[in-house]
Amino acid sequence: MGIRSQGWGGVNSPQNLAAFAWFSQNSLKSTHPVGRKQPNAWGLHDLHGNVWEWCHDWYGEDYYAVSPSVDPVGPSSGERRILRGGSWDFNSGYTRTAYRNWYDAPGDADNGTGFRVA
Repeated sequence: MGIRSQGWGGVNSPQNLAAFAWFSQNSLKSTHPVGRKQPNAWGLHDLHGNVWEWCHDWYGEDYYAVSPSVDPVGPSSGERRILRGGSWDFNSGYTRTAYRNWYDAPGDADNGTGFRVA
């Protein structure tokens, strides 16, 4: 099984996920400083859990039904942005690499949403 096919960027089991991510079962209902968990297979900390990460992609309800199967870029416009990674107040299933959520464009935020500086 390759890294890309594993559910959590190199972690293939929800039982092992607690070493890499904060989610509802282990977060004590709050965010945590970056780097307290092990890095994933690419050396990145907190890519899963802790806070949802805003993505550049716009949300399109049926976009993936008509998008390219390799590296889809998302719709060119919209009213909602994609969030990925899950957060401290959601269960581990929401932290999967393939799971995406949406939120009204970044004017709406809460203590479970953030961004990654790259």
